[in-house]
Amino acid sequence: MDAYSRAVIRVAERVLPSVAAVRVRGPRGQGLGSASVITVDGDLLTNSHVVAGVDIAEVAFGDGTDVVADVVGRDPLSDLAVLRARDAVPPPVELGDAEQLRVGQLVVALGNPLGLAGSVTAGIVSGLGRSLPTPAGRVIDEVIQTDAALNPGNSGGVLADSAGRMIGVNTAVAGIGLGLAVPINTTTRGIIEKLRTAGRVRRAWLGIAGVEVALAQEVAAKVGSRTGLQVAQVVADSPAAQAGVHRGDIVIQLDGRGVVTTSAVQKLMVEDAINRRIEMTVWRNGALVDVFVTPRELRDA
Repeated sequence: MDAYSRAVIRVAERVLPSVAAVRVRGPRGQGLGSASVITVDGDLLTNSHVVAGVDIAEVAFGDGTDVVADVVGRDPLSDLAVLRARDAVPPPVELGDAEQLRVGQLVVALGNPLGLAGSVTAGIVSGLGRSLPTPAGRVIDEVIQTDAALNPGNSGGVLADSAGRMIGVNTAVAGIGLGLAVPINTTTRGIIEKLRTAGRVRRAWLGIAGVEVALAQEVAAKVGSRTGLQVAQVVADSPAAQAGVHRGDIVIQLDGRGVVTTSAVQKLMVEDAINRRIEMTVWRNGALVDVFVTPRELRDA
């Protein structure tokens, strides 16, 4: 048997026992997905969209174990959710670190597509650092792109490395010929822990939308960056509007850190930024202007 086959079989034998099929019944009818055990206490990780609009789910493992699980926390902005089984479940998968991945690396996707239990597909990391829009209007950063085949029902399943460590949560993207996975990294580990312990993730909100733009050479030399985030929209009565941020302003720094993309702003809008006065430096009418904004908690994500 060749080395590739041995590697995939080894991962399947190690990980599949901890991967479950998820069935939900909600206002929109029945839904299918996948989940994986992540703690010895019976917590499972899946995609938020798999359990959208429901409080409980039916979870079935390959060994015949069937349990009911409660949805203890959902975060649509990262598309992650945590379930808690009411009865004993198989042992947890080992969490890895997606930050160590390299393009071309072998990965294995495990889940329950189209209701087919215990499905395994393999491929490579096709790309790193992708962005995935969410229905909540934000993007998930550092998404893993893979050519391992994913189908409806794979969502919430495991993307594992060749050592059998979970390095991503598969998100099936139907009809466009690629697979994406929410990474397991420092940021998402924090989100998962918040969901397990508090049931939600608190985020701050500024109320701006913008695009990265190139700065004129003389401006770039003055601000120390070749690009900035030009404000395209300021939401009425938002923290940014109340602070006097204008459409057309080019954001250079936020809370002492350089920002040139909307994603960079999102990364700073964490729980400790809520109700804290933050300095924002913008380029406006040929001059650097400092404004002070107090982000509010993002609601109804």
